[in-house]
Amino acid sequence: MNFPAMNNGRQTQTAANSSSSAFSFISKGWREVRDSADADLRLMKDRANSFKNIAASFDREIENLINSATPTFTVPPIRQSSEIEFMKKLHPKISEFRRVYSAPEISRKVMEKCGPRANLGIDLSRIRSTIAAEVYGTMEEDMKGIIEFNKVRSEKLNEEGQFGEWEPIRVLKTRFREFEKKNSTVEIFAGFKNNEIVEKVKSSLEVPPLDVPELLAVLVRQSGLFLDQFGIRRNLCDKIVENLCSKRKNQLVLRSLVAGEPPAVDPDKINDELDLRIASVLQSTGHCSESGGSWTDFMKPDVTDGKRHVAIVTTASLPWMTGTAVNPLFRAAYLAKSEKQKVTLLVPWLCRSDQELVYPNNLTFCSPEEQENYIRDWLEERVGFKADFRISFYPGKFSRERRSIIPAGDTSQFIPSKDADIAILEEPEHLNWYHHGKRWTDKFNHVVGIVHTNYLEYIKREKNGALQAFFVKHINNLVIRAHCHKVLRLSAATQDMPKSVICNVHGVNPKFLKIGEKVAAERELGQQAFSKGAYFLGKMVWAKGYKELIDLLAKHKNDLDGFKLDVYGNGEDAHEVQSTAKRLDLNLNFQKGRDHADDSLHGYKVFINPSVSDVLCTATAEALAMGKFVVCADHPSNEFFSSFPNCLTYKSPEDFVAKVKEALANEPQPLTPEQRYNLSWEAATKRFIEYSELDRILNNEHSGTMIRKSNGKLIARSVSMPTLSEMVDGGIAFAHYCLTGNEFLRLCTGAIPGTRDYGRQHCKDLHLLPPQVESPIYGW
Repeated sequence: MNFPAMNNGRQTQTAANSSSSAFSFISKGWREVRDSADADLRLMKDRANSFKNIAASFDREIENLINSATPTFTVPPIRQSSEIEFMKKLHPKISEFRRVYSAPEISRKVMEKCGPRANLGIDLSRIRSTIAAEVYGTMEEDMKGIIEFNKVRSEKLNEEGQFGEWEPIRVLKTRFREFEKKNSTVEIFAGFKNNEIVEKVKSSLEVPPLDVPELLAVLVRQSGLFLDQFGIRRNLCDKIVENLCSKRKNQLVLRSLVAGEPPAVDPDKINDELDLRIASVLQSTGHCSESGGSWTDFMKPDVTDGKRHVAIVTTASLPWMTGTAVNPLFRAAYLAKSEKQKVTLLVPWLCRSDQELVYPNNLTFCSPEEQENYIRDWLEERVGFKADFRISFYPGKFSRERRSIIPAGDTSQFIPSKDADIAILEEPEHLNWYHHGKRWTDKFNHVVGIVHTNYLEYIKREKNGALQAFFVKHINNLVIRAHCHKVLRLSAATQDMPKSVICNVHGVNPKFLKIGEKVAAERELGQQAFSKGAYFLGKMVWAKGYKELIDLLAKHKNDLDGFKLDVYGNGEDAHEVQSTAKRLDLNLNFQKGRDHADDSLHGYKVFINPSVSDVLCTATAEALAMGKFVVCADHPSNEFFSSFPNCLTYKSPEDFVAKVKEALANEPQPLTPEQRYNLSWEAATKRFIEYSELDRILNNEHSGTMIRKSNGKLIARSVSMPTLSEMVDGGIAFAHYCLTGNEFLRLCTGAIPGTRDYGRQHCKDLHLLPPQVESPIYGW
């Protein structure tokens, strides 16, 4: 019942508050107006006082002028008297001017008529009219005085040899002289437009600047990779560079012949000479490298303990028995074994739900430390030594559609900046498809990518595979250009990528080599080493060779009558593969997947691998290391193995049948020590260090960056001058960063939702700060 009264009270209080606020606002506004007016009044007073000072100064200058009018030499009385009379007549006018404008009333008038920003001016018309009247009135008398003045001046000069001029006249003459000098200087510079003068200046320099043809040659040569994208091949670019450089060579040869000297240019060394010219010109200008030091100090890393830092980043981890989990682990162990560098292995950490989908035998881990212990125990059991390297984890999520692990967040941030020296990216295209973070080549001094997987072959098997493969191919090229300095392809089965070379940098587990040595020893003793026939081992998905295997066996089932094949593997397509084999009545015995070094597999003599989707099959290398026959397709992925005598490659289905029968009917040859070494991780590590140019970087050598001049002195090529290709790569990296930052575009291209940043569970498992705290938006 009291609610209306309460409302009336609230309204009264609200009205009082609003009145108080209005009064406060008016008071504040009045204070501001008053302060502004006071400031304007002070400004006008200061201007009036300044005006008074100007008038007083002007009066003093006039008095000094009158006092200095006494001549220092004898002139005719007419001239002297006329000048004095002129100054005497002028003095009262100036005194009156000073009195009028110095009166106290002037400040009040200025205050009334002039605003703060008005321009104050002095009316000099009275002085001007007085001076004009006096000057024109005495012009005739002055002319006579001037004539007599000149006579006296000439006589004085003849007598004394010098003459003291009136100060204003002397200053005026001095200004005229300076003006004439400036004009002469301008004429001299205008003469530089003449080609002859320019040539003389260029020839006078110790190192002549680059000519236009040379600049064009440098631009074309540096744009080779960029022009290659438009179909302009490197040989055409080389011809253009040669033609551009030949113009300068012809000029130099002509000059040397005219001077009676032999030609100093060798036309066979165009590229070296062009590099020498660029380095010489830059060095003559005092140009320094991007490290800020002298020309020879262009190595960026600051290594305080004498060791370089190598970070190996991969897309999978044990206990998932896949190539990108096993091979990077061995690479880290053998790189750390040399103790020349510190090594960090960065592997993905999966949440419990993803671990259950990926890891075999329901094996899961509660913490990264637990998984790290498992990895180290597995590795030490196989290599036989304790590897001294660090294992770190980055957040990852498993994609069922792609059957692979996708990084979540910026993977590069999990390598500290102090250790960001050399990066080895296992599957660089995979790591950077959705990478929204710092560019790898910006953070690391040297970035090497190792291509493991032929993704195009897998994609072509999907729906609309040809179209998808087209886009993925170009995306991979752009990603590689943006994030890698060097790329190693394990075989020619991968797509051709920029900055890439082909080299097998993988080895086999030392355990398989020991098994091979044991088999060879048994055969020397006359014992039967192989008691079983043929087998196949691999993840049971259609793309891993199962489709080719079933097609070959189904087509030549009658030719291989009585042939039995044991198949070991687990995978998503296991049920479908087994159903198809049963429907076709193939003699296949399916077993659960197991480690290739398992004792149950030692007795097999022939390993069959019809897969053409692999880049470099690890199982094939392991079978050869154990001394077995390998029957595989004549394919670029098997090119490294084809040099081994126990590797039997086939080119057709009929040839496949012949190779299988040959392997079953004969005994494999024992491996030689050289062949065993080529399969080892020691040899693979040596090949990796050589082809990735890691040996030059680890030893701080500058090979390829030094140029020898004609006098034998070495100078360095410029490493800070960006090429057109580098600028294009930077633009690609920036565009990639912008596109991967948009969640909608990420989802359209197949990214897992929420993988731009890691989630809450990853923060809990890896003890990370939330991404909003780690990288706040106001920190961009």
